[in-house]
This record gives sequence, structure tokens and C-alpha cells, in this order.
Amino acid sequence: MVNLKKYNDVLKLFVIFLTFFLISSCSKNVLHLNTIKGKQLPVTENALTPATNALSQEIENYITPYRDRINNDLDSVLAICPITLDKKAVNMQSTIGNMMADVVLQFGTAVFEKRENKQIDICLLNSGGIRAILPKGNVTSRNGFEIMPFENSLVVIALRGVQIQELISYFISEKSAHPLSGLTFTIKKDKTAANILVQGQPLVLDKLYYVGTNDYLANGGDNMNFFKKGEHTYDLDYKLRNILIDYFKSVSIVTAKQDNRIIVE
Repeated sequence: MVNLKKYNDVLKLFVIFLTFFLISSCSKNVLHLNTIKGKQLPVTENALTPATNALSQEIENYITPYRDRINNDLDSVLAICPITLDKKAVNMQSTIGNMMADVVLQFGTAVFEKRENKQIDICLLNSGGIRAILPKGNVTSRNGFEIMPFENSLVVIALRGVQIQELISYFISEKSAHPLSGLTFTIKKDKTAANILVQGQPLVLDKLYYVGTNDYLANGGDNMNFFKKGEHTYDLDYKLRNILIDYFKSVSIVTAKQDNRIIVE
């Protein structure tokens, strides 16, 4: 007689084996990326179809008046610059840096007085924020965009005299011609400051001074952490680029000077 119990055990093993085999055979192969190839596809008039050529011309016809208007506005002569202004440092000053700081102090104060009935005492910007020279010759709005391509706005921060000392120490340690106006001092041979004057008056450590800068530096950019110690911050919502262009519009001759705002022994 056939032993049914053994037969059932064998049948169970066969079914398990068959199931495992089917599952294994149905598993997906794992693919691996071995090579990436690419090529340039030039977009030229020859490569375009008549339909896309027509669409391209339609778009060009639409935007041309706007482009011409923008270029006309950007290239209209606003003033004359008698010499090239650049970032070349002399006594930790530059011609374009002095011009920028003086202009921001002047035009920023006009807005600050109207809004807060206060004056800006000092202006400090960063040399790295100036991205182009102002060449000799005609000055246009395009020059303003080239010099200040970023969207930085003027911010005024209330600092005590002790923070102004930190500002000066930072300036000396940086050894860079950061644009500075309203503040004068002498850098001694031991790299300390003497004869510190704010708007022509001796620095008072517990006095509150209003310092104009850009919003990037106001938040501690370029390691100007002393700005974060300010007692109050005023955002004038006045882009530095617009200040520069407004200055160009207000004068016939752009002026900049190397003076004794910083004396290096």
C-alpha cells in the first residue's frame, strides 16, 4: 500500500519549491547607469521650422518696442564724469568709494530727515559691493546698474559711540578701502585709531549715532557684526542704485575726491 502521509509531505515540498522558483524567475533585473552621453543642439534659424520661425518673429516684434524704450532710458546721458572713478586704494580710500559714501550720506539724510526728523551721521558700505568703475565721459543710468547691480536698500542703524569704535577697529583690520563718509580718524603705526571725529566733532562713547549702510551689512554681512548691536534700525526702502542714479540726475559734473577723512601714519 502507498503511504499517503509520505506522499503528502513530498507534495508539499514540491509546491513550496515550485512557488519559490516562480517568484525568483519573475523578479525584476536591477539596471545600473553606466554612461551618460550628450550633444549640443544649436537653435538657429536653419534649425527652426516655418511655424517656429513665424512665432519667433512675432515674439521679437512684440518685445522690440519695450527693449528700445528700456535701452533709451538706460543710455540717456545724465551727467559727465571728468575722470575715471575706480576702487584703487590710497590711504584706504578710493575715488568711487568716497563718491558712493558721500552720495548715500547726502541723499539718505534728505529722506531720513523727512521720515524721522533725524540726520545720518556716518555712512559705511562695503568695497566688494561696488562692481564696476565709473569711466570718464558720459554718465548714464546703465552705469548705475553696472556699479550697483544688487537690490540692496539703505538702512540706518542707531549705534552708540562704543560701537563706532568697533566699526573703526573693523575698518583698520580689513585693510580695504570700504566707502566711508562722515567719520574721520588717523590710523597710527600700531594700528589703533586716533583723532576720531564724527561730523567734525570728537566721538562720544555713550552718544547715539545714526549710521547708514545697506541691508546686507546691517544683518552682519561681511562680518560687520557691530551693526547687529544697534538700538534701532530704520529701513528707508531706498535702493543704493537709485540713490546713485538720482545723484547723476541732480548734477552736471560727477565729483569725487581723495581727502583726509582717513590719515595713515
